[in-house]
Amino acid sequence: MENTYCLFVSTKGPEDLHRKYHDTAYGFPIDDDNELFGRLILEINQAGLSWDLILKKEENFRKAYADFDIEKVANFTEEDRERLLTDAGIIRNKLKVNAAIHNAQRIQELQQEYGSFKAWLDTHHPKTKEEWVKLFKKTFKFTGGEITNEFLMSTGYLPGAHHPDCPIYQEVLAHQPAFISEQ
Repeated sequence: MENTYCLFVSTKGPEDLHRKYHDTAYGFPIDDDNELFGRLILEINQAGLSWDLILKKEENFRKAYADFDIEKVANFTEEDRERLLTDAGIIRNKLKVNAAIHNAQRIQELQQEYGSFKAWLDTHHPKTKEEWVKLFKKTFKFTGGEITNEFLMSTGYLPGAHHPDCPIYQEVLAHQPAFISEQ
């Protein structure tokens, strides 16, 4: 295996946060809109920081952002923004906090039009990374190339989450709908 996340976690024990994420979440499809939104929040907050830090703070993010409930986050008030900006358990970055609230509101619009955030993603699949990035930049805030790529790889919409020699690779493929695994 070349220099991949799979190679990195192969040196970690079963209790390591990276190992657990790699073996149970990374690249596996997510059907629940709130969980998709949560993954987007985590990817946005990772920008400029280590994934290790985000994994350590994941439960704090879940609590701070109302269990990633899209409707609740879309209705966050100025008081909620201030609460998030003073919460030491998460990343206190105004642009990232504002993006989470804005993106929740956009996802609500997509849910009204497509039935769900997942259906919106499915409708646009397959796309190249460049096409996805263009679409995400047009639709959401704080979703540049790397954030969009990682979000889509981590949720199974873009290939590359696992090296073909990785023991999790076939398991991920088995969980993906046919239209995703035929990339």
